[in-house]
Amino acid sequence: MRLVKPSLEWKEQHEEYVAEWGSDRMVPSSMDLSGFDTYDEFLFALDLRAKGEIPWVPSSHYFLIDSQNQIVGMVDIRHELNEFLRTIGGHIGYGIRPSERNKGYATLLLQEALKKCRELQIEQVLITCDEDNIGSAKVIMNNGGLEEDIFITEEGLMKRRFWISVKEN
Repeated sequence: MRLVKPSLEWKEQHEEYVAEWGSDRMVPSSMDLSGFDTYDEFLFALDLRAKGEIPWVPSSHYFLIDSQNQIVGMVDIRHELNEFLRTIGGHIGYGIRPSERNKGYATLLLQEALKKCRELQIEQVLITCDEDNIGSAKVIMNNGGLEEDIFITEEGLMKRRFWISVKEN
């Protein structure tokens, strides 16, 4: 398993991955292809996000690739937090292809994302999940996540907020 940056090489697989999500809101949403006429437009927009062009904070985006060279997951790592990310989004957003869930890939993907956070010198990583997303909460806790609180959005959604220390000793 390895992390790779999105590029034209992965266009077809990315499109298949998104299609597999169907009408569900894809996570991370930054990897959704909706609203782009071409894959080049998507890559350009992702580059703007990576650079932290307003309204985005600087971020890194990766596909999790398995031994058969297939995309099984995606992750968005935000290098800093703004007000929205501090309460709802966190440093890391990740998702696993629906057909590949419950195989341990989410735990592995988060482990790899935390390594990238350490490289970026983000010592305390905030990760959030919906209150009813038991699987994601387990993945976060399996990676050292300590729950701080639950944030209630204006819409009444409950977001569990976890912190993971990745500071090197």
